Amino acid sequence: MEQRLRRRLGYVNADRISELPEALLVQILSLLPTTKHVIVTSVLSKGWRSLWKMVPRLVFASPSQKFEDKVISTSLLSHEAPVLESFRLRLVRDEYMGDIRAWLGIAFARHVREMVLDVNFQVSFPGSMFCSASSLETLILKNSIHVDVPYPVSMKSLKTLHLHDVTYKEDESVRNLLSGCPSLEDLLVDRGYSIHDAKIFTIVVPSLKRLAIYDPCTVRKGGGYVINAPCLKYLEIEMIIGCDFCLIENSPELVEATIRNVSRIVNETILRSLKPTKRLSLNLSPLEINCPTSTIFYQLVYLDVYAHKAEWWNLLILMLNNSPKLQVLKITGVRYFIIKIHYSITSL
Repeated sequence: MEQRLRRRLGYVNADRISELPEALLVQILSLLPTTKHVIVTSVLSKGWRSLWKMVPRLVFASPSQKFEDKVISTSLLSHEAPVLESFRLRLVRDEYMGDIRAWLGIAFARHVREMVLDVNFQVSFPGSMFCSASSLETLILKNSIHVDVPYPVSMKSLKTLHLHDVTYKEDESVRNLLSGCPSLEDLLVDRGYSIHDAKIFTIVVPSLKRLAIYDPCTVRKGGGYVINAPCLKYLEIEMIIGCDFCLIENSPELVEATIRNVSRIVNETILRSLKPTKRLSLNLSPLEINCPTSTIFYQLVYLDVYAHKAEWWNLLILMLNNSPKLQVLKITGVRYFIIKIHYSITSL
């Protein structure tokens, strides 16, 4: 009766947003930056008291102040969405070290699909945690996380794995972690400046399509990378400085590759392994260039080279002669002079 009267008198309901479908309200709440902001909306009206429990995305961050761990536990235990789409946790204080594993265990029990863990204090991520992650599709680990995987894990659904400044107990931990990801397509490895780490980083992933490696540590001497990814299409390697080798053993499907600022590795071996690529960007400036005289780049159509030393011109001429399908050449680094040449190799 009251609502009819208000309509007749021309009053407009100020709470129009609560009249929206629940699914749309949940989608709106999912856009808020953190779960703390989502929970605050429960005071808006009776209809909003439990709405936050249906949001399939839980995000917790404690940039500087003390974070109440009860909020995380309560949110995880009260979560009522059919599937936990995303669980993101960023912590800077070590008073939560004992709770992290419990939180992750609850998230895995809720069949979480995306997990981002950013911790600014040393915490171990044991192999048993990986074995509980059968529903996980994206895993991003950042900063002071130590991976100890003494046996193969099982992450059958994982497609994206990003490892930023993560340390590993030994070489075997790397192999066991990656061997348990049969669906992995996107792998990013940022080694940071860690000294005590895996010596030989072995990447044997038949399903891998995209790989990026960043390793700027100059103190960690010896070791290197072994890459065997027959379905690899996109490769980026940057700042491999303290390693002795980088072997790319099997990449017949490679489409695009970028190699920047690498040193103390056998560059000729890298170039030979890049023969199938169609687009190639090279900056091997710290190296003494070794020309792969017998390598023919049959599929190469785009070449971008950074040529700031005389040795580069020998490699450039050789690649021009050995790239019969090349269409675009970009040269940079000669006193900031940029040359773009569209040419047919038959006209040279």
